[in-house]
Amino acid sequence: MRFLTAGESHGKALNVIIDGLPSGLTIDEEFINYRLKLRQKGYGRGGRMQIETDQAQILSGVIAGKTIGSPLSVIIANKDHKRWQEVFSGLDTSEVEIDQDPKLNKLTAKAFAPRPGHADLAGAMKYGFDDLRSVIERASARETASRVLAGALAQLLVKEFGIKTFSRVVAIGSVVDQNHYQNWDLEQLDNSPLRLLGDPTPFMQEIDRAKQTGDSLGGIFEIKVTGVVPGLGSYVQWDQRLDGQLAQAVMSVPAIKGVEIGAGFALSTLSGSLAHDEIGYDKGYKRYSNRAGGIEGGISNGEEILLRAAMKPIPTLYKPLKTVELKTHKKVLASVERSDTCAVSAAAIVAEAMVAWVLGKNLLLKFGSDNINDCRANFNSYLQRLKEL
Repeated sequence: MRFLTAGESHGKALNVIIDGLPSGLTIDEEFINYRLKLRQKGYGRGGRMQIETDQAQILSGVIAGKTIGSPLSVIIANKDHKRWQEVFSGLDTSEVEIDQDPKLNKLTAKAFAPRPGHADLAGAMKYGFDDLRSVIERASARETASRVLAGALAQLLVKEFGIKTFSRVVAIGSVVDQNHYQNWDLEQLDNSPLRLLGDPTPFMQEIDRAKQTGDSLGGIFEIKVTGVVPGLGSYVQWDQRLDGQLAQAVMSVPAIKGVEIGAGFALSTLSGSLAHDEIGYDKGYKRYSNRAGGIEGGISNGEEILLRAAMKPIPTLYKPLKTVELKTHKKVLASVERSDTCAVSAAAIVAEAMVAWVLGKNLLLKFGSDNINDCRANFNSYLQRLKEL
């Protein structure tokens, strides 16, 4: 199972090709669009979220609401493309003002002042561009809408096997929720302005302070997965290890700078006798703790998968940092694009989608991928074998 994305931030549409889903899987378009909507939510998001209303349009791979085993092609239209048609037409638009946002003094089609912390300069150097617009368009986090779409399909798949994914925000800037919640209320998370299980007020105040000064904030979020059976992933090859796949998938989300699984970095401070989860048996194997985060030796062990990620502040600032202009090397302030003050809650939704994708991929590797009923039969046979172990 794999997916590819295409499209630019202000192009006609984002396009996703999903290959390898089994036939017979029921596609809930309402759920897919709901997940897309969740990505757009969040206190601290910018004006682009008021422009777009992301809706998935399935072009192929589904008949009568069920997958047919062939690739799915799905698009998400960009409403903001109307203002950018001249840019994509190849006309001379070097002085065309695109955005009338009062916070943006002047946003032109071409950009020459790379933003520190963004892909602007490295991308222009790698691909040979004489301005930054082509980098900005593809490196934009707008691409993550495509990932949420693919992840929603994976969530529909893993749900068939009792697997559920959750995401919650733990910290925004210096404000941290110190509570450890045993049960995560999905309705509360979805309705929270910041995907919090606690009081959002101090977190929103932190965002307001940053917004007033033209700054941005990062934070930390957690992902929990329930219902995972033992045996997903493998220790046989390095790229088959489940923890490695999950870390790579989450690290690929824009602005993510750190990932830990289970107790993560804290394990380095413990002795071995305190770090590892002792094993018991009561109508099946169990662990008395879960510091490993549900993965041992690159394989799921049947416990909840727990993952935490750190997101840096968004590098587009309304209070731009110092940089140098392309070609002239003149000292200037960085370009300013329409952006968010804080997008940690959105990043949590994207990362949750990526986690669901990795689990769905490994589930099909274990139980087959041609037909959903065959997958279920293999899955149930496997569970029966585990009972006999």
